[in-house]
Amino acid sequence: MAGHGAHLTTASAFDDRPSIFEVVAQDSLMSAVRPALQHVAKVLAESNPGRYGFLWHWFDEIYTILDLLLQQHYLSRCSASFSENFYGLKRVTLRGSRRPHQWLATAGLPQKQHWKSLCLLVLIPYLKTKLEKLVSRLREEDDYSIHPPSSSWKRFYRAFLAAYPFVNLAWEGWFLAQQLCYILGKARHHSPLLRLAGVRLVRLTAEDLQALEEQLPATSTTRPPACSVKDQVQSAAKKALGGLAFSLSTGLSVGVFFLQFLEWWYSSENQDTIKSLTALPIPPPPLHLDHGTASPLLPKLKTICPLCRKIRANDTALATSGFVFCYRCAYSYVKSHQQCPITGYATELQHLVKLYMPEN
Repeated sequence: MAGHGAHLTTASAFDDRPSIFEVVAQDSLMSAVRPALQHVAKVLAESNPGRYGFLWHWFDEIYTILDLLLQQHYLSRCSASFSENFYGLKRVTLRGSRRPHQWLATAGLPQKQHWKSLCLLVLIPYLKTKLEKLVSRLREEDDYSIHPPSSSWKRFYRAFLAAYPFVNLAWEGWFLAQQLCYILGKARHHSPLLRLAGVRLVRLTAEDLQALEEQLPATSTTRPPACSVKDQVQSAAKKALGGLAFSLSTGLSVGVFFLQFLEWWYSSENQDTIKSLTALPIPPPPLHLDHGTASPLLPKLKTICPLCRKIRANDTALATSGFVFCYRCAYSYVKSHQQCPITGYATELQHLVKLYMPEN
């Protein structure tokens, strides 16, 4: 029985397929990099909103552009994504040779499979992230009842919110079924996205590794001895880009191990220990600030909303800064700018805290 299980979860010697553990590990690699970079962007935005606030506001787009450049480099050079190359895997066409060791990674994928792979590697995670944020925002609007109950828009997005869990379940079930077929040997690929791209994953062979090592020296030795200034500039630019790509890949490879350590450190099993070690006494309340001199954005009267300059209605505080506004004023501003209107701290809709005054 144990031998049968080992056969299912290890690669075959004939088709050189990677095991299910390898393909799942490389899938989860980039999903661990994104939250770490997002946390760095949030820390920078909170430390200096004026200079680094755009990193938090446009993080999805900036990350997608960097991911596009990274995946393009590895697909062109190694016929694999960054995470696949990190685990010693490569992509080959489904209609290619039956013997994967005859396909060198430096040969590259055909143009059609290359662009399909690039789009599915970069575009699908971006659209999925945007869809999840849209669903979260619509649920918050539904909880806070921003739209009138009889509006057609509210009926539409309530139907959308009701259908989304079933669509998401079907999507995840599709991937799970494909992985089960891969474990049982009924499929050549573990992910439906690989089938859509027309490729499958195999292990890098010794010939592939040797070809990758000889690729850079070969390009330098084939250069003619006498070259013009234009050729020298192009050669220097190529070396600079190659060095930049190598530094980026090396930095990400080292950072992956650091991210795995952080993931373990902040895991749920260690939270009780971390809280006991870092427990500090509650700080005293802040000193009273004079509304007339603290900031030109603050009104002189404490009961006035800093945004609409009227008596506050439905007092709502921002957890990131502590300033109090009208609920609708704070909701509209945070939804549009993702920051506190007074301090500029990065703020989201879940940071709005409803205050219930004694007179209410």
